[in-house]
Amino acid sequence: MEEHQYLFIDFEFTMPERSPRYKGFFPEIIEVGIVAVRNNQIFEQYSSYVLPERFPVLSQRCKSFLKISQEQVNSGIPFAELIKKFQDITSDCKKSTVVTWGNMDMKVLRNNCQKGSYPFPIKGQEIDLSMEYKRFFGDQNQTGLWKAVQEYGKEGVGKHHRALDDAMTTYHIFKLVEKDKKYLKQHEPTTIGDRVDFSKLFNNLA
Repeated sequence: MEEHQYLFIDFEFTMPERSPRYKGFFPEIIEVGIVAVRNNQIFEQYSSYVLPERFPVLSQRCKSFLKISQEQVNSGIPFAELIKKFQDITSDCKKSTVVTWGNMDMKVLRNNCQKGSYPFPIKGQEIDLSMEYKRFFGDQNQTGLWKAVQEYGKEGVGKHHRALDDAMTTYHIFKLVEKDKKYLKQHEPTTIGDRVDFSKLFNNLA
């Protein structure tokens, strides 16, 4: 049994119209991207559309913003299968650490489990990488995922708001931040200095 793995997770959710037409609307997962990392290597990548249970008809706003069609979602896996996927991917690891950009992904997963009477499938530490990034650089506000990776002088993977691409981009930022933390520990500088110069420094060292 593996000792530990990191799960980099991203979801896309349903969105109401500006004036919600559904009473009691809540966001449901319609796309999932998972990057499982063990021993600093990508062990598995998983991507799928997910069929929402409570409000299966996508709003025009949702389709337009996410560039996801009703047909794609209709062909997705049931939510119960998504729960089983998480159970399977964590079953042979003693410990899993979940890393997301922002706190909405895990909130929505918990809420969807609760509304559908499913067990929450992931046990382990949860890291909101956007808050880690904010604390590390002393930002006043939270930075968007793709803006954060561009501030490192890099580009996001694939297309923004595609779940697997965003999960992979989160993994890349995680590696960059961890590398910076180690560098600072070794050198103990008095100031981080200008962020643009800082990112260039690490690009040169990479």
